[in-house]
Amino acid sequence: MTHPDLREHHAELPHQHAPLPAPSHEGSVLLDIGAGTGALVIHASDADDGLEIHASPEGRPEQRTHAAVRPRHLPDRTVYAAVLTPLPVGRYTVWQRDDTPHGVVTVADGEVSDYRWA
Repeated sequence: MTHPDLREHHAELPHQHAPLPAPSHEGSVLLDIGAGTGALVIHASDADDGLEIHASPEGRPEQRTHAAVRPRHLPDRTVYAAVLTPLPVGRYTVWQRDDTPHGVVTVADGEVSDYRWA
């Protein structure tokens, strides 16, 4: 159990992140999938560029992972998405900014699962 004074101090620490990755182009995102893992692509809008989206195994909100929405330039259009990979196979809760569930998605073995944020 964490001492109450330590919890207070930890809560005051800033949440630091690396700079946002550059926009990607067709074929430039490597997906680590297979052997019990899959990937999750969360489709968003251009207004969500830079938004950090979190997902966690269903029923385990403390085990979150996250990725930022970034432009993905394709030959005929630009889409905005966050890409979470690798993720162990299973059901995931996708979280809103206010820490309430946005929805649930299943990540399948060796596959790319899609989720609509917008």
